[in-house]
Order: sequence, then C-alpha cells, then structure tokens
Amino acid sequence: MFRIETPVPEVIFMKLMESGEMYLETMLLLKNKYGYVRATDIAYEMNYSKPSVSRAVSILKRDGYIINDEHGMIILTDKGLAIAEKIYDRHQTLTKYLISLGISEETAQNDACRIEHIISQESFDRIKEALKKSGED
Repeated sequence: MFRIETPVPEVIFMKLMESGEMYLETMLLLKNKYGYVRATDIAYEMNYSKPSVSRAVSILKRDGYIINDEHGMIILTDKGLAIAEKIYDRHQTLTKYLISLGISEETAQNDACRIEHIISQESFDRIKEALKKSGED
C-alpha cells in the first residue's frame, strides 16, 4: 500500500508549535514548583487527558526537548529549557505590559498566554524596552 505525503499546512504546524511551547512552559513551572515533573501533573495542570499528554510527551521526547530520568520523571533538555524559559519570559513580560495599560490581571494573564506564541521578536523587544523605560520591569 502506498502512502501519499502531503505538505502540512502552516496553520497546523503553528498550532503544534504553540501546543509544544505550552507543554514546555508548563513543565518548567511544575519543575520550579515541585522540583520534578510527571505526566500526571502536566495533565492535571493543563486540564488535558492523560492520553493527550502522553502523546505530546512522546513527540517532545522524540524531538529532543525532554528526556525521562531513571524514575520516569520528565526532564527538560537544554533545548527544551531554552524554549520554556523564553515562553515564560514572554508571558511574564506581556502580562506586566498589559496590566500597565490598565487591563485586569486575569485578562492580562489570559491574553499574554495567547500572544506569547505569536508575537514577533521585534515587537516583544520593543515592549520589553518600554517596560524598562517606564520602570515597570
């Protein structure tokens, strides 16, 4: 049987990347909070099913973003940690910026969570500079 390969639309690729970034960021937060990361904790934190988390973990492991230690705990590789820290920094910075504009903390958190994945580096850098100039950073 032949399998026909079709190109993956960019929109689907972007959503997978955003999803992967969300998983990595969540893993970083769990590691900082508890000192370890388990798939069950990810599922609970993100309100996803265990099979969904298992699939994402497999993909992230395959792509070199995470590994498992001898006890089955999830560990971010240097590559995974770099992305997780970048996304977390974006989240924190964007939240502060939105709050500085008078947006409620809850709305700012939710909006930052969406914006952090799509904002250009140039725009993010300008927002970060604006926060520093205003003394909000």
